[in-house]
Order: sequence, then C-alpha cells, then structure tokens
Amino acid sequence: MYDICVIGAGVVGTNIARELAKYELKVCVIEKLGDVGCGCSKANSGIVHGGYSDEPGTIKAELCVKGNRMYEQMEKELNFGYRKTGSFVLAFNEEENEKLDEIYHKGIKNGVEGLEIIDGDKARQMEPHLSETVTKALYCENAGVTSPYEFVIALAENAIANGVEIKLNSEVTKIVQKEEYFEVEINQKEIIKSQYVINSAGIYSDAIAKMAGIDEYDIHASRGQYIILDKTQNNLANAVIFQVPTKLGKGILVTSTYHGNLLIGPNAEEINDKEDLSTDEDALIHIAELAKKSVPEISLKRALKSFAGNRPKSNKKDWVIEESRVKRFINLIGIDSPGLTSSPAIALKVVEILKVSGLNLLPKTEFRSYRAPIIKKKTADFKGSIDSKDPNLHIICRCESVTEAEIMDALHRGLPVNTLDGVARRTRAGFGPCQGAFCGPRVRKILARELNVEPDEIKGRVNRFEEIVTRVKRLDITKIH
Repeated sequence: MYDICVIGAGVVGTNIARELAKYELKVCVIEKLGDVGCGCSKANSGIVHGGYSDEPGTIKAELCVKGNRMYEQMEKELNFGYRKTGSFVLAFNEEENEKLDEIYHKGIKNGVEGLEIIDGDKARQMEPHLSETVTKALYCENAGVTSPYEFVIALAENAIANGVEIKLNSEVTKIVQKEEYFEVEINQKEIIKSQYVINSAGIYSDAIAKMAGIDEYDIHASRGQYIILDKTQNNLANAVIFQVPTKLGKGILVTSTYHGNLLIGPNAEEINDKEDLSTDEDALIHIAELAKKSVPEISLKRALKSFAGNRPKSNKKDWVIEESRVKRFINLIGIDSPGLTSSPAIALKVVEILKVSGLNLLPKTEFRSYRAPIIKKKTADFKGSIDSKDPNLHIICRCESVTEAEIMDALHRGLPVNTLDGVARRTRAGFGPCQGAFCGPRVRKILARELNVEPDEIKGRVNRFEEIVTRVKRLDITKIH
C-alpha cells in the first residue's frame, strides 16, 4: 500500500515525486516506457520562459513565473544544466510593434521582472547576428535554457535517493476505486494499491482520467518539429530569439542549447496519432525559412538531426490541476508549454492540493537535496585519450569528450539504463557531429559488460546517424533564403 501513486515520469511527474520525497510518505511513480522523460519532456525547446506570453489570471501565467524563479536553486541542488540567457521577441513591422506592447503589458500583469522594449539597433547590439529588418524587440532578462531530459533524470535520481520507487515499463491498464484507496493495474497483471493517485500522464492524461470515470477531458497531439545544428553555429544566438507569436503558439525560435548547439523550431501541427514523432522535409524547410528571417546566417549544411515532440493540447482553455470529483484522484490535464518552466511550481501546487484534501504531510528530518552531476566539465589540463587505461581519462565519445567513468557513473544511480539512447541522454555520448558512429560500439560494449548480456542485446539509437544525415542533407537548400 502506497500513500501516493504518480502516473507518468515526465518533468511534471518527477518534480512532484521529488517534492513528495521531502515528506514521510510511501510514494511510487509508474511509467509505461523504459526510461524517465521519454515523452514530451525530452522533445521540446528546453526554454525556461520568462512568463510574459500567458494570459494574466490563468494557472499557466501564475506557475510559469513562479517556476522560472526556482531554476537557479534547483540547478545548484541537482546539476542538470541550466543557464540564464535572456530572450527576445522580435517585431518586423508596425503591426508587430503594437503586438510587442500587448505582450509587454501581459508580462507586467503576470509579475515578470526585467522586461524592456528596445529598438532594432539596440537589439542588434545585443545580438549581432539578428536580421537588419528587425524593427523592435521585447527583451526579458530572466529567460534561460536548460537540458530538459537531464532535468527529468536528475529529479528521478534524487527522488529515488530519498525513498521514492519508480516502476518503468509499467503501463496503467485499469484503475479501480475502493472505499479508502485505489487499485492501479499495470501491464494487465500487477496491482498497485495507493491512497492517492496523481494523474500526470501528459498526452495520455485524458485516457487515465477516463479509467477513473472522469470523461470530460480530451487531449490531442500538437506536433512540433525541430532542427539541431552543430556547435559551429552556436555564435549566432546568445539569448533565446522568438518572433511575435501567432494563434498557433510562440512561433519559430532560434536558441543556443545548454550544451552549445543551435536549435531552431518548432512548428505546430494538430495530428491524430499521439505516437507520430516523424519529421518531414516541407515542414523543416518552412522552419528554416522562418528561423532565417530572425538570423539570416543560419546554415543547414551544419544540421545534425531533426526531431519532433508531441505536446498535450486539451479541450480546456487553461491547465487543469485539481483534485477531481473522484476524491483523492488528482488530475493534471493539458500541461503544454510552458510546462517545463512551470514544473517545479506545479509540484508545489500539488502538495498544497494534497494538504487541503486531508493528507498528513510530515516533513522528513533528513532530505538529501543534492544530486552530483554526471557530466564533468573538462578543463584545459584534461589529459584524456581514447587509449587511456584510466576510466577517468579513457575517452569513449570523442565529439563530446565523454569518459568511461562518466558512463559508468550514469549506469549506477538507481535508474535502470540499458540502451544507447539512455546513455546518450545522461552523458551526451552520441550527441556530437558523428552522432554515435565512433562511440556507439564502445558504449554498447560497456553496457553489455555491466548488464552481463551480449552486445547485440543492447538497443541502438532510435535514429541512426546515416538516416538522420540523409534526411537533413536532402533539404532543398536553394528554397531557404
């Protein structure tokens, strides 16, 4: 019998789990996939938004600003990768200039600090590679970038270190409400009993709610496609660069990632298949055209890969974060952008809901808030080589200077890691220009050794290097101007 069962190990679910780990509670997290953060939480822009885009008075607006202010402390504790960069919203004509004023006043109402409207010349002084056609910009000093999948991994590891159980490869197939608890069936065979259930299933949160007899929610997928370019393009953007948003969303952005690549995207497409994460040439060409409107020097010749993420869009105007009409069943519905930014504040809100619901929350006398980093920054005196016998100096991934010691560390932190993708998300081995062509076999060998299996039993990368390069390089560069 658990006190709380959290369904979904994305960035919201793992933030909730870590926050609950601060109390004398028996908590489990159920995740249908083989690793944490493998849904929308790993396939997004990685932006910590300032909080000026959301309608004043909404839950989104409230929690985005609160969440933004929590990131610096969380980075100190969890070492997942966060950097404050500032952001720009660009206008290119008089009509868009007026929209900047509207966004500015939204931000002020939401309590955003560090907002300023500047002219095109000042914007280009701050971001020298911006287009000459930029007329004005809204600058927000408090926006930033993070590594979203590393954030989820760090949260999960720290939650486990403080007593939370995480059950991977565990799909919820049925929920039965008893008088004092719920029976949550996983994989059509195992029963988990819990006094409270927190529905944080992202794009499938409507399906989980229906299992509890709550059928008023409908989630559809809004697919966003992206292009990642190599680090030679990193100098083109210091901050996060948006354009004036449209009815489809915040629009195409250009940003340096936390680890120094250049990222452009996303578009927004309503699709029927929640599992469809494909990308297509026409959409990528359109993304590149719009990105080059902001930063003309972007070169797709430096593209590494494309990817897509499906955001949960609900039939409600605002996020739903509440105890449902089914007592002790808490719903989190339609947590789309800025869900990543808001996730630490969402967790605090869920704790308050639990208190009001009557759960006794007794703080632990000892909560270990610190989680050591996996990736070690290499200094100028680092003497690593691919031939070294010392695991701390033995380089496995040349592109990202990942050592054997870092990979070994990633494999022994309480969360099962048994795929090349899992290692890549924790260490960046395979995320460089060669996309794993060099390090893939070496990582596979280490995994096989540590898991005591044959190398061919280790799952490879979801997108192989040859397929990604072929797809991206086929883009009609002549159409992008």
